Amino acid sequence: MKKIIIAMLLMMPMAISAQKFGHVNTQEIIALMPEVARMRLQMDTIYNQYESQMTMMSEEFQRKYQDYLAQEATMADAIKQIRQQELQEMQQRIQLFSQTAEQDVQRKQQELFTPIHEKLMNAIKAVGEREGYTYIFDTTPTSTSVVYIGTDATDVMPAVKRELGIQ
Repeated sequence: MKKIIIAMLLMMPMAISAQKFGHVNTQEIIALMPEVARMRLQMDTIYNQYESQMTMMSEEFQRKYQDYLAQEATMADAIKQIRQQELQEMQQRIQLFSQTAEQDVQRKQQELFTPIHEKLMNAIKAVGEREGYTYIFDTTPTSTSVVYIGTDATDVMPAVKRELGIQ
């Protein structure tokens, strides 16, 4: 019995050392990828287009508002009401445009970033498989997470579920 225990204790460090762990800072790598520079240029172009349109809309609103203020004292009540309604509608259009632009910019950024992220994850997976890593961790300062799990990793979920009495 003692021989079995001693043999198991001697084999345990070998089993632990057989696992290979690695880490990578994905944010740092993404910043170095040439695709990100191209994405930034595209995003800047889109952002500038929206910014230009927003500026034109705001300037038009300001002109109409200044005209309204300059003529308000001499306007008939019906005209004053129509102008106020026009100004209010312009403000609503500007707000709607701003919200739509923001959503579109976020959607476009996600659309452009997805293939970059997939390329990085595929590269990490290829390195993990080729070099025999059990786990590769992302050490980005905001969060540490596992970005690759090798085929020799043990899934302890069934054991944890049993321990908790979960089917």
